[in-house]
Amino acid sequence: MEYFSAKRKIKFLLKDTDPEYRVQRVVNFLFDHFAHYNWVGIYRVNGNELVLGPWKGTQATEHTHIPVGKGICGSAAKSGKTEIVDDISSDHRYLSCFLSTKSEIVVPIKRENIVVGEIDIDSDVPAAFSKQDKVFLEKVADMLSQHI
Repeated sequence: MEYFSAKRKIKFLLKDTDPEYRVQRVVNFLFDHFAHYNWVGIYRVNGNELVLGPWKGTQATEHTHIPVGKGICGSAAKSGKTEIVDDISSDHRYLSCFLSTKSEIVVPIKRENIVVGEIDIDSDVPAAFSKQDKVFLEKVADMLSQHI
């Protein structure tokens, strides 16, 4: 799917009346429309940990609570910067979720420059995430910031 039309569709999905359902619809859309997104989840910051919220993939992750600063997700939450890992086997921070995962992108969701959550996406393809994915998902994170 083309990124520009995807952003328009996500804006539409966020107009639903139920806040939790809005975010789940966005997760479903990302998973269903981008073939290289093999697992999509939203973590919310709760104190000093990330708590898994809406997600979609072929299986659940055991990492439903991640301390801020631990793993790639925790590192992104701590730094407030997008993390792209082209080869998870070469990154010592990676918390193993699925044997099929080869690469990961984690995009912080910020409200007033404070990280309130993040988008976590795994791919079964090495180096799956491009600069376009980064820019697109950072825009999605901005759109989600008022719904987390």
